[in-house]
Formats: sequence, structure tokens, C-alpha cells
Amino acid sequence: MNDTAASHTAGPDSELPPALPAELLSLDDPRVGRIAMYARGPAPTPQRPPVLLVHSVNAAASAYEMRPLFERLARSRRTYALDLPGYGLSERGDRPYSPRLMTDALHAAIETIQERESSVVDGLALSLACEFLARAAEERPEAFRTLALVSPTAFDRRGRRDGPRGSTLGSSLSYALVACPLWAGALFRLLTRPGVVRYFLDRAWGRKGAADPGLVRYAARAADQPGARFAPLRFLSGYLFSGDISPIYEALEQPVWMSHGVRGDFTDYSRAEAMKARANWTVQVYSTGALPHFELPDAFARDYEAFLERHG
Repeated sequence: MNDTAASHTAGPDSELPPALPAELLSLDDPRVGRIAMYARGPAPTPQRPPVLLVHSVNAAASAYEMRPLFERLARSRRTYALDLPGYGLSERGDRPYSPRLMTDALHAAIETIQERESSVVDGLALSLACEFLARAAEERPEAFRTLALVSPTAFDRRGRRDGPRGSTLGSSLSYALVACPLWAGALFRLLTRPGVVRYFLDRAWGRKGAADPGLVRYAARAADQPGARFAPLRFLSGYLFSGDISPIYEALEQPVWMSHGVRGDFTDYSRAEAMKARANWTVQVYSTGALPHFELPDAFARDYEAFLERHG
């Protein structure tokens, strides 16, 4: 039974404008609280089910990270994009943000989409959110037709993550240091100054001055909201990284399209080679940084749609 309630408002008034030009839904779910989700595009068909896009996790994340792809997909497909708990227009309270909470947010979004559309879903996630999407798909494989992992985490040479089920890479000492009330607010404000946001996004692009200006502006504004520090401080302490994700990736039954770039801070995909041998995995490499859908928006959208058409 689905206890998630959807409405057409984003909850309490916020100074932050919507990240996407789309219908804005507010989902109230007992597992995750209030989360915001965007929707746009023509009604789905059996050959073209709805798509759910999930942004990454960082100090200033939001659904804006999916904007170029959202706008292109929504021309021909019903497209949804989620603000994860603690980010964007979703609830930002002080609580223990974790892979479980984020995965449950995906479950709440999927349940709402299925109630609205009576359809399976094609899911696409960026960076660390790929771990949440993979977990959701492993827990509810019948809900997903295909999966797309853009610049996913846990494929580098640092080794497998085969920890106990539900474990994380969190450090209580790290969290105590960054979340100390004496300086947590000042630390977060320092990390999310516009110039610092631009610096880290440039590193994701792999070139100085290359980051999308609209994303930089929205990210800095999103980080300057009440409660904006709580989820990022958990992220910085490792609590949003899954300690058990390697076997979950390997257990996926759906067709999986993995893509990544070759520039910037996120270029070590040493362990992706092993996934190429799996019949249900396709790995595509772009001559970009970690956000290929921003640098090559038309080509990326065409490639993703071609993958979807192959499995339609």
C-alpha cells in the first residue's frame, strides 16, 4: 500500500525558485517526509514509459543538475526529476541522512509515478545517486524497465565495497568534526560561496571556467537556504556512501546503460571493465567531464534515447 500523498505545491514557501520549467509536485511520505518532484512531457505509452531523473549528492545539489536532459527528454517522453531529501525544494531538516533514506525517496517517487501513469519506469541517476537507484532497482526490480548510471560511484581502483547489508562509509569522528555547532554553519557557508561552488563544478568539468553558469548560480542559491547544510555534512562524513554497493550493482537484472567522461575529478572507472562482460550492461565513454549531458546535451540525449528504444 502506498502512503505517499502527492499535491501540486512545493510545501512551505521557499525563496528558491523551481529548478526546472515543469509541473511541481510535493510528495508527503512517512518514510522520507516532504520531497519535491518535477513532471513534464506527453503521456507515456507501453513503448515509452516515464523516465525518472535523479541528481547527484554534493554540497549544493538539486534537480537543476538534470536540466539539459530533462528538457530534451520531455519533448517526447513523460519525464520526472526528483529533489532528493535535504536538497532543492525537498525537506531539509536535521536528521540522519543515509542511503536508506535516499533509496526510500526513490521508492516514494516511483510509487507516485506508477499511481499517476500505471507504468514501469526508466531510471537515470548521476554520480552518488547511482548507488540509490541501483539499490531501489534491486529491491523492486519489477518497477524498473531500464537503468542508466551517469558517472557512477564505486567503480574506481580503491576496491570493492562488500560490507554488511545496509552499511555505509560513514565516520562518526568526521561527522563530529564537521557538524560541531560552533563552526558547522560557518564551514558550510565557506564551502558554498559562489566562487567555491564554481571551483568544484569546474573540477567536475575538468576545465577551469567550463562549468555551466546557470548551474553555478542555482547551486549557490540552493545552498543558501535554511537547513541546507544538514544533508551535505552527512555526505562529507561518508554517511551517504554505501558500504555494500558492489554486489548490488552486480545483482541488477535490468538493462543497464553506464556512461562517464574522461576529464576532471571523476575519471577512475577501473572496475567498469568487468561490467562490460555482463550481457545486460552497456558502457559508453564521452570525451567530457563528469556531466556529459551538460557538455554534449544533444548527443547524450540521442544516445540515451537510442538505448531506451532498443529496450522498448
